[in-house]
Amino acid sequence: METDCTHHDSASPEAETGETAPKSAPTPLPPGTRLLHIGPHKTGTTSIQGALFAAKDAMAGRGVDFPAHGRHPMEAALAVCARPGMMGDAKPTEGHWKRLVDAVHATGRRTSVVSSEFFADAPDDEAIARIVDDLDRGQGRDQGRDQGRVHVLVTLRPLWKIMPSQWQQYVQNGLRMGYEDWLEHMLRKAPYEKPNPSFWRRHRHDRLVERWVRVVGAGNVTVVVVDDRDRHGLMRTFESLLGLPDGLLVPVPDTANRSLTLAETEMLRKLNMEFRGNGLPDEVYSKMVRGGAVMHMKNACRPAPDDARITTPRWALEAAAGIGAEMAERIAAMGVRVLGDPALLSVVPSVASAEETRPPRIDPEVAAHALYGALAVAAAAPAHPAASVRSVHQTSSKELVRVLGHRVLKRLKRE
Repeated sequence: METDCTHHDSASPEAETGETAPKSAPTPLPPGTRLLHIGPHKTGTTSIQGALFAAKDAMAGRGVDFPAHGRHPMEAALAVCARPGMMGDAKPTEGHWKRLVDAVHATGRRTSVVSSEFFADAPDDEAIARIVDDLDRGQGRDQGRDQGRVHVLVTLRPLWKIMPSQWQQYVQNGLRMGYEDWLEHMLRKAPYEKPNPSFWRRHRHDRLVERWVRVVGAGNVTVVVVDDRDRHGLMRTFESLLGLPDGLLVPVPDTANRSLTLAETEMLRKLNMEFRGNGLPDEVYSKMVRGGAVMHMKNACRPAPDDARITTPRWALEAAAGIGAEMAERIAAMGVRVLGDPALLSVVPSVASAEETRPPRIDPEVAAHALYGALAVAAAAPAHPAASVRSVHQTSSKELVRVLGHRVLKRLKRE
């Protein structure tokens, strides 16, 4: 969603230029800290995970380890939080969590950092305590939790920026509800849990911070309010907390993680309705729709500047700002370290409605790429049943067409 923010101090030079004044760097965490970044979703998690993974060798040379075996230890976090994962995907196992824990323990007394937004889905205090104890392995337990090595980092963005991104992400996992109807359920229809109970579990940020404070203590929690006007601010904050030099962490382009446009999301939502209406198995959705059609569409198509964006109605923007103000006030009273400007959470943006209210029109080329992505998965599956979905999209279009043609010819010969 394209908007212009009107901040409480909108007359300041910062608001006019879109830039932020230089900030003093936060105090680094003690050497040997196990920094646990729990997200939540849509707060810059993918960007920071990509940067940390890309810089893992350089960080290791400076005493900071990134023990995860990939960019994002999603399966490990899902397993320990007893979450099923994405629709149609294989359920993560305890083995995923044990592998991550073993890798963290192998860092010994060095500083380490683990990041997954799915830790925000921990269902209760018992699950949070298990996460902390497993990563800490009882270090400091006899002296009280404030003496442990695990330090929890929570990154926050204003709700009005999170809502459209989270809705289209839910659509990518099978949601069939339109955006405004979804907003009605999330903001106006008690108990505000349908159709996605995970939304407020993740994004009632004051309660999220409170749950983790109850387990690790306020002294072991840092909250970072992300300011989107400072493009590299989150990278600099991680560097400072980890004692790394400025500029070591840099964003890594990832087209597969881009948000869908309104037209793309609406096309997928209509497909979800057809998919559910015909009773197809979830595994087909995972492979052919999310891993095939959506993945190829994201990789092959770049949204045009004039594409219709997901637009949040004024009433929802104001409701989100009101909730944001409540959350900022409650977090401030918890005694945790807060980096950034909590007032950003209560901003009410002004929306350029004339351009944003155009009906979504799907480009035929975009639809063709989506269809091709599903066909590519179907074509490759018989030849390489164990291959990952992502590997299909790292294969050239020419090669995928060759495979598809080969399969068709074999079928015709048999007939």
